[in-house]
Amino acid sequence: MAQQNTFNILMYSHDTYGLGHIRRTMAIAWHMRRKGVNILILTGSPLAGRFHSPEGVDFVRIPGMIKRTNEEYLPLSIKINAKHALNIRRNIIVATAKAFQPHLFIVDKAPMGLKREVIPTLKWLKRRLPKTQTILGLRDVMDDAESTRRDWREKGVYEVLEQYYSEIWVYGNKDFYDPIKEYDIPDSVSKKMVFTGYIPRLTPKKQAMAAIRKEERLRPDEKLVLVTTGGGGDGYPLMEAYLSMIEKMQQPGFRTIMISGPFMPRPERELIARRAARLGIKFYHFYRSMEQLLGVADVAVTMGGYNTTCEILFQGKPSLVAPRETPRLEQRIRAEFLGAKKLIEFLPWSQMTPETLQAKLQVLLDNPEPYKQAMRAFPFTGLDVITERLDVFCGRKPGLCNVAGD
Repeated sequence: MAQQNTFNILMYSHDTYGLGHIRRTMAIAWHMRRKGVNILILTGSPLAGRFHSPEGVDFVRIPGMIKRTNEEYLPLSIKINAKHALNIRRNIIVATAKAFQPHLFIVDKAPMGLKREVIPTLKWLKRRLPKTQTILGLRDVMDDAESTRRDWREKGVYEVLEQYYSEIWVYGNKDFYDPIKEYDIPDSVSKKMVFTGYIPRLTPKKQAMAAIRKEERLRPDEKLVLVTTGGGGDGYPLMEAYLSMIEKMQQPGFRTIMISGPFMPRPERELIARRAARLGIKFYHFYRSMEQLLGVADVAVTMGGYNTTCEILFQGKPSLVAPRETPRLEQRIRAEFLGAKKLIEFLPWSQMTPETLQAKLQVLLDNPEPYKQAMRAFPFTGLDVITERLDVFCGRKPGLCNVAGD
């Protein structure tokens, strides 16, 4: 049974591809820490242990899965049948919920979990712990409207949202993109939706950024371009085009640091690393303190995933975004509406060449102020709204979690 003097929050992040889910979950968990609160994160991310886990937050690792297609997933490490791996994951999730007895269960992005693995837990909570608040957290954009509507109809997602979730938190701005309209969400579900706004990131400390500048031997007047592709699984074309641009420029007049991401296939990663070394470009496949390195950069070149977008906008970094367009259009849709508001410089994937990269990048380096001004006015209310909701939930258990932690 749960301790009577604690408020237990269970978070689920399926993590089959990339870093966005676990980093968003960690940012929210970090902020929800306070006296009397226990936070347990269920995750399939193989990188969960690489992130600093603060007091009051811990992990339950479920077997990792990797996406082969939109519908097919395979075990990441263990050599067993995919169906058996999913059974193990499903049983761990249910067993954890029964043992931890959460007051709040937050599911990231996937309403039913990977291959419906969260449904048994949602059913158990509804039956045995009906006072537990069940929350679905959605990023601002899931996919294009037609694909999302079709997928949700075929899989019965609308019914799951209505039957099993107390609230739906949308980590975005309704004025930028309205999922209620785009995804044809019925009134019975839309009344549960809370638009939190975007999730801010950690602010890097000046001492840490100074240490990085010293470590990278950056002169005070030297500009730095950071190229990052998130998890990196599909980031090779962007990095290849960028290196081709540098090779054509010969003397670019700025420094570059590249981070491939841990999921870029090894042959591609090694090829990028060798080319970068020949050009005098520092290359990492993973960087633990990404917010600090971003803080040092003058311009970022990215693919525009949700997490990276929040980081660059929160730190006010002019950025060139070349979003992927498969298997989902999520990144492209986000880049289009942010580009229209001049918060970023948008380059469609189909138009990505060394020449177009250079032209867009030069604009950001030569005249960054309009982008910085737009970003200064960008609202980051996500964690404030989440705090307000947590205060409401904690208020239903007098004496619990009403004192902020350090």
